[in-house]
Amino acid sequence: MLEYEKDVWLQGFDLIAGIDEVGRGCLFGDVVAAAVILPKGHVLEGVNDSKKLSEKKREALYAQIMQEALAVGVGVVDVEGIEILNIKQAARLAMKQAVEQLGLKPDYLLVDAEKVDLELPQTAITHGDALSQSIAAASIIAKVTRDRMCASWDEMYPEYGIAIHKGYGTKHHREMLLRYGPTPLHRKLFIRNIMAEAEKEAEKAGEQLELDIFEVL
Repeated sequence: MLEYEKDVWLQGFDLIAGIDEVGRGCLFGDVVAAAVILPKGHVLEGVNDSKKLSEKKREALYAQIMQEALAVGVGVVDVEGIEILNIKQAARLAMKQAVEQLGLKPDYLLVDAEKVDLELPQTAITHGDALSQSIAAASIIAKVTRDRMCASWDEMYPEYGIAIHKGYGTKHHREMLLRYGPTPLHRKLFIRNIMAEAEKEAEKAGEQLELDIFEVL
């Protein structure tokens, strides 16, 4: 997973920051991004797209990355920011924040399928978290950070099952939304869109949905 890094090193850049975000597709909670600068030539055994790793493996790699990286930065944009900016711009802002939080200024960015709004040379890599070690490391930091936030949110709103589905629109999550309505940490625009789609599907099937949730959105 060092093919992209090697190409950048050959161009004369040494401090490569991998950048990724997590939480873009959630109905609930903040979007979190991470930036990681690893030592040139350093190999992290077992690193991969965070979604393909077990929780135990992610936690172990998180600790290893935090210990072995030259610098780690994390950016967070809350639900209010997401509602104001839209999720794409909020994710990009979180990525920018993550780079700015690095204690070391990178000279090149490898970004998972996005552009960071900074005047730094960079490459956007589709599915970069599965192709670049630097981006994969960032995906692990971002994922573990947000999962820990989800555990705290779950204590605040235990009926929604946030610790299990991490805020994504699972069947159980949607059912709890219909039963209890949204919390202050739910993304109202996302919920409107999903419920509107559900209503259309119900209409096609000749059914009637109980969408009382719209009364509080």
